Amino acid sequence: MLTAITGINWGDEGKGRMVDLLSQEYDIVVRYQGGNNAGHTVKNPRGKFVLNLLPSGILRPEVVCVMGNGMVIDPHHLDKEIATLRQQGIEISPANLKISDRATICMPFHVDQDGLEEARLSQTGAQFGSTKRGIAYSYGDKYMKKTLRMGDLLHLDEAMKKRLKTIVDAKNLTMVNIYGAKPIDLEEMWAWCQEYGRVFKDYICDAGAYLDAADRQGKKILFEAQLGALRDIDFGIYPYTSSSNVIGAYAPIGAGIPGRKLDLSIGIMKAYSSCVGEGPFTAELAMTEEEKDVLREHGHEYGAATGRPRRVGPIDLVASRYGVRCQGADQVALTLLDVLDYMEKIPVVVRYKLADGTETDLFPMGEALDTAQPVVEYLPGWHCDITGVRRFEDLPKEAQDYVLYLEKAVGCHIQYISVGAEREAYIKR
Repeated sequence: MLTAITGINWGDEGKGRMVDLLSQEYDIVVRYQGGNNAGHTVKNPRGKFVLNLLPSGILRPEVVCVMGNGMVIDPHHLDKEIATLRQQGIEISPANLKISDRATICMPFHVDQDGLEEARLSQTGAQFGSTKRGIAYSYGDKYMKKTLRMGDLLHLDEAMKKRLKTIVDAKNLTMVNIYGAKPIDLEEMWAWCQEYGRVFKDYICDAGAYLDAADRQGKKILFEAQLGALRDIDFGIYPYTSSSNVIGAYAPIGAGIPGRKLDLSIGIMKAYSSCVGEGPFTAELAMTEEEKDVLREHGHEYGAATGRPRRVGPIDLVASRYGVRCQGADQVALTLLDVLDYMEKIPVVVRYKLADGTETDLFPMGEALDTAQPVVEYLPGWHCDITGVRRFEDLPKEAQDYVLYLEKAVGCHIQYISVGAEREAYIKR
């Protein structure tokens, strides 16, 4: 059984919370793309946890977690993340965490270059809103064959040092001659590799072979995505995207079993819209600044990885319908419905009005998206606390109607409804 949990919109939909909930039914949880440029916040009976790199299944001791070949991994950050979780009582060992030997390493100079380029772009207002974690530069160097992979940390011999020198020499052409930065020191990078080779040598393995064997044995595997469909490098709001494929179809590839197909795709969709970073975000134009401030506070909309305030707006049915299609969602989990408890009437973006005056319910790209205006309709609110509700029929009629309206609009059954941050605060239809 191969199941993917993916984001329908711009990310921050609550995927970590749903992985934490659903992982009780699975043997293995796999992260298949991205790095520590986004985060999942999970609250369960063991406490509150912020995860950037580790799969959310790490919070269940009986689950084995895998970091797949499609990821870019900053070993320094991962080491700190593991240490923090251990301090919170989470047991992490090679028995329950396996790191693909094919995963790309995010080196310190990738982080440095990310910050330098964002600073350069910001001088003219052309910045991308990067998290400055080095992710784009890790992926860029991956495709130019100018970085190392986690498996290389197991073979730090003279041949590998010679290869690292070639990488550092090439990178210094950029760091010194373009940015005027201090040159990267080869010996420092070599020592850094040796340090994290010692830390992670027992965790690094052929993750694809492990997952292939597990699938043949009938193990249930859950794939966990970072971000959402609108941040996918191919199908998102390019160039304001992540640098990897976040869509569910990529999950078996980024995990290490490219010959497999998904059995189930569960798309995570917020009951309203939120977005971190730059780029077109039509939904925010549907609310006043005051209305957005109130929604942001009720939803605690601040980035798990960066702490940055998220841009917010009503649910965007144009974007959500597109995201459901890109993810091939068989089911939808609707999160944060309880955040709307305070609203007397609930705005919904039903169509976009384009610059030529026409209206569309198809998600556009390029200039059409940049200039699109929201067409808004309103549904009645329920204006009461629903956090204690555990059955759909016990929701206020207005809340039920809202869920059914969204379900019809995006064309996918809403199977789960989150009504609170805690693990048990959900409704299964």
